[in-house]
Amino acid sequence: MSRKSCCHTFTALEGVLMVLFVLMTGVTVGFVIVMAISRSSDTTEPEQPKPSENPPGRSYLIGVGRADCTGPVAEVPLMGYASPDQTAGGIHTRLYSRAFIVANNTERVVFVSADIGMVSQRLRLEVLKKLQTKYGDLYRQENVVLSGTHTHSGPGGYFQYTLFIITSKGYIKPSIDAIVNGIVTSIDIAHGNLKAGRIFLNKGEVENSNLNRSPHSYLNNPEEERRKYKSNTDKELVVLKMVDLDGNGLGMLSWFAVHPVSMNNTNRMVSSDNMGYASYLFEQEKNAGFLPGQGPFVAAFSSSNLGDVSPNIKGPHCINTGESCDNINSSCPIGGSNMCMAMGPGADMFESTKIIGETIFNKAKELYRTAQQEVTGPLNGAHQWVNMTNVTVKLNATHTGKTCKPALGHSFAAGTIDGVGGLNFTQGSVEGDPFWDGIRDALLGSPSNETQDCHHPKPILFSTGEMNVPLPWHPAIVDVQIITIGSLAIVAIPGEFTTMAGRRMREAVKNELESRGSLGQMEVVIAGLCNIYTHYITTYEEYQIQRYEAASNIYGPHSLSAYIQLFSGLARAIAENKVADLPKGPEPPFFNNSQLISLLPFIPEDKTPLNTSFGDVLIQTLQSYKRGDVVEVTFVSGNPRNSADMAEKTFLTVEKYENMTNSWNVVHTDASWETRFHWVKGTAGLSNVTVEWHVPSSAPPGTYRIQHFGYYKERQNFNVIIKPYEGSSGSFEIYN
Repeated sequence: MSRKSCCHTFTALEGVLMVLFVLMTGVTVGFVIVMAISRSSDTTEPEQPKPSENPPGRSYLIGVGRADCTGPVAEVPLMGYASPDQTAGGIHTRLYSRAFIVANNTERVVFVSADIGMVSQRLRLEVLKKLQTKYGDLYRQENVVLSGTHTHSGPGGYFQYTLFIITSKGYIKPSIDAIVNGIVTSIDIAHGNLKAGRIFLNKGEVENSNLNRSPHSYLNNPEEERRKYKSNTDKELVVLKMVDLDGNGLGMLSWFAVHPVSMNNTNRMVSSDNMGYASYLFEQEKNAGFLPGQGPFVAAFSSSNLGDVSPNIKGPHCINTGESCDNINSSCPIGGSNMCMAMGPGADMFESTKIIGETIFNKAKELYRTAQQEVTGPLNGAHQWVNMTNVTVKLNATHTGKTCKPALGHSFAAGTIDGVGGLNFTQGSVEGDPFWDGIRDALLGSPSNETQDCHHPKPILFSTGEMNVPLPWHPAIVDVQIITIGSLAIVAIPGEFTTMAGRRMREAVKNELESRGSLGQMEVVIAGLCNIYTHYITTYEEYQIQRYEAASNIYGPHSLSAYIQLFSGLARAIAENKVADLPKGPEPPFFNNSQLISLLPFIPEDKTPLNTSFGDVLIQTLQSYKRGDVVEVTFVSGNPRNSADMAEKTFLTVEKYENMTNSWNVVHTDASWETRFHWVKGTAGLSNVTVEWHVPSSAPPGTYRIQHFGYYKERQNFNVIIKPYEGSSGSFEIYN
């Protein structure tokens, strides 16, 4: 089969841009990366909205859908920690987009939770463009919310702003295409599955699953405000139970505040992390008999105000001495901040992912089972674009403030206890460093006095709002959006709110909705990482401490106040039925593909060792294993980047021989928790794949085999050809 290359022929301008990128990658942003943490066009005719019947009584039309959005699993940087060495080299679990459509006679809203680091502006614009082509104005910017779970182990490369382009090795077309297609397909499936149903809401607290990683910042919030809450993290899990008119389960949509960073920055496999594992468990239980990623029931665990919330509940300790480093600078006596890290509850990152995900799943299962509060009422959606670099904020009766051009502070480069940044940066820095400031000034220019004053007390490391070569380094135009489903309001936050920031936003939106109009009592949830990524949003008080989250608050100390003002305006418009009067706002840029360059290495032709073929076994399995063992087999492989679109497919299967039918039955794929797919790149086009099967205690005794599927690239004369291959292990026995 043939495959279009992700790269393209360079014009002279692009050559200049490439040189600029290489210079920035090798000199300037090379150290930013080390420091930072934290299908083709569809031309089918638009479908008619379905079903045609109206929902009876108080019910809604409900549709759910799930689709693969994994993307390339080799050589692409994983999005989240921004570590230059953390490139994909296999699959831990596949990534999925999960869509939920709720409609009535006149309106409909869509909420999508995707297993990705965050939703970028480019990604949202591409999705809306495809939805417009398919459905006209049925699904549009006002009623479609796209949210990322914030896994730090998904492929990057789907941004159009320079900072993210550099840390992701450019704009990677196969990566963004996979996510766009996955999201649109999940919406297509939900659209096609619309049926009359009911929605119930429940909420409860999840213990032993999250920890505030910046407690000293949290303590700077007013004591009177802090006394209103019993914890410095939100432990409440909000669950929506969706059923048909016979009470049969359709789906579950939930929100919980925790960073999906149980898989740490040493991980090289694509993974949906703890929240993805919770979805996996819920769907596997509801879709009994189906392989992972299959079956009609859809369960999403969406992000919330997780900005300062870690799953590494053992807390920060010095990895060289074992002593606590829970101090304002997250620093150790020996080794400084680079030695201060937090660990999860498990013996390793896989067990920690399992424990946190399982704990959240168990609570969700309980809340789903006992949900009785029915959600009824009208559907609404309100959206605006806002220039966040110049919002005037009314602070009180006599004082105003303003947002700023984007900038990142010195503590941004320090990282967090979930993944340190390296070098000699420290959290809580309210003064610059002459050494790093000198390098910045020489290479990028110094921040303007206006920007420095606006961001005070943040010492600016990168004045990204004043950096526009080759493209703007950060966005100026930002989405703000609220959708309501009866008595539930979903506030789509364009970044990562801290715990207290989320609480203030919920209270403000709830007050606006309940004090105006006739909506009655409302439940407000914060949906994180929605529509565009703008890093972190802290309270004004937390901003003064300048830990990582505050240093990454790119629009300055009044960012939260500005967002509360903007979202309150949306809530007011919904409550007063004046959404049509809202100004649309300035549209964001959509840069040409010719301006967006991939910096991924060229894929050479694949080669095999002497006297071998693709798919041959290099290291064979043993003849027998018992439950709890790990089965391993290594194959000669091609580069997985040559496998093009593997959505809804698999690089591996674990198969059991059925004596009754004399056939092999697939029991696991690369979407299964029990399997791991490792790709190792050699030299001169050589590579191999190792498949692991962690045999579960539930595995029936019998005869098994492991198969591997892939593609390789070869050159025939002047043509590049992509060919499929497969390989199989020998059979082996599983005993009790």
